[in-house]
Amino acid sequence: QTLEGHTLSVNSVAFSPDGKQVVSGSSDETVRLWDAATGAPLRTLEGHTGSVTSVAFSPDGKQVVSGSYDETVRLWDAATGVPLRTLEGHSSVVTSVAFSPDGKQVVSGSYDETVRLWGAATGAPLRTLRGYSSVVRSVTFSPDGKQIVSGSGNETVRLWDAATGAPLWMLEGHIEGHIDLVRSVAFSPDGKQIVSGSWDDTVRLWDAAAGAPLRTLEGHSSIVNSVAFSPDGKQVVSGSYDNTVRLWGAATGAPLRTLKGHTGSVTSVAFSPDGKQVVSGSYDNTVRLWDTTTGAPL
Repeated sequence: QTLEGHTLSVNSVAFSPDGKQVVSGSSDETVRLWDAATGAPLRTLEGHTGSVTSVAFSPDGKQVVSGSYDETVRLWDAATGVPLRTLEGHSSVVTSVAFSPDGKQVVSGSYDETVRLWGAATGAPLRTLRGYSSVVRSVTFSPDGKQIVSGSGNETVRLWDAATGAPLWMLEGHIEGHIDLVRSVAFSPDGKQIVSGSWDDTVRLWDAAAGAPLRTLEGHSSIVNSVAFSPDGKQVVSGSYDNTVRLWGAATGAPLRTLKGHTGSVTSVAFSPDGKQVVSGSYDNTVRLWDTTTGAPL
């Protein structure tokens, strides 16, 4: 399906934990919820006063978190669309948001060069992780919730201790990998690998424990905006400014399928919880659903 309703570019997409809904965030300042099976619009969440850059569901599927150019992180009731909390503290654009696996914390990254942790129930600031001299583009928790990985504009991928905020390791781009801005980072389901996408048109896999490079996935002809592992850890999906979504074998780095249909840059990609579908968002203002087995649009 093609889910139409946003009036400007779709910047972020995600499935609900049960796979029944899709959430999208857009430059039209709205967050939208859709029925994944039918593509029908369910709710429009309004309140941000700037482009919405990042969206995610809580692990229980009851809440949605969003980050925006308005420098805020917002929490919403997924069932009603009612705003619950506004998390304020960043001094610039919020680029990336995610829930911890237990749903108790929210992590956010920003152009203000910080990563911040918040209490999901209260909205209270918990910790600010500093150490960047450049914008933070992407943040997420490890599957066990003990670590946070972030990607930045100074070609680095960093791993942090979520409990203390202490930096664990840093991958310097020019030395070991990406030669340009890291746009997106994600953990494998077992927490042993990290995937990153970059302005250098590549997707890279890293050993999470050692910070060592494992594989480079090449094939995109422009910036890689978004990357994710499949739920079984066997595949990687990537979305790019070249208007394509690509599927790769995680173990080999081999290209599996190229999903074509978007008429603008692909900004965000995610697997469904059962791994059978991929959702993508684009500068063409649409959200699209794809069959991962065939690569065909749904």
